[in-house]
Amino acid sequence: MKIYTKTGDKGITSLLGGLRVPKSDLRIDAYGTIDELNSYIGLLRDQDVNQDRADLLKEIQDRLFTIGADLATVPGKENVKKPDLHFEDIAMLELEMDKMEESLPPLTAFILPGGHQSVSFCHLARTVCRRAERITVELASFEQVSDLVIQYLNRLSDFLFVLGRAMGQELGVEETTWKPRK
Repeated sequence: MKIYTKTGDKGITSLLGGLRVPKSDLRIDAYGTIDELNSYIGLLRDQDVNQDRADLLKEIQDRLFTIGADLATVPGKENVKKPDLHFEDIAMLELEMDKMEESLPPLTAFILPGGHQSVSFCHLARTVCRRAERITVELASFEQVSDLVIQYLNRLSDFLFVLGRAMGQELGVEETTWKPRK
């Protein structure tokens, strides 16, 4: 199979199920942003501080491929073979957040992203996740989108926030809180 097919040279691409749409279609934007997020999760997985979390982050990447396949499918096409997202995938993120939060100090203020390059990568992933969520919610106002997809993205952005805090703690980075001007 060749990587290039030339079928998209005029700005049109195919969804799973055969429908051809412009590459500017909101559905394409949604799963393209999921792809971008998946790359950031890969970057996080490559950070030394996340060696013990590599399998978890790989699992998240797998779920993002599942979400991408779901978003790339023509709505209502039941005969397209693709993996499914499960409520247990969301519960896993919640469980992992609960474990990390056990060792974190209580949150009393907004935290400024940064402090260490690895932590900054995590905040980038979090903000891309929020963008993916916003685009997917907008898509859901026009076309059918699984509720689990939106819930997973919402929970994943929360997970990435907690992960950034946990990574900072493990790296010995002091959190910088936002102190608004008066």
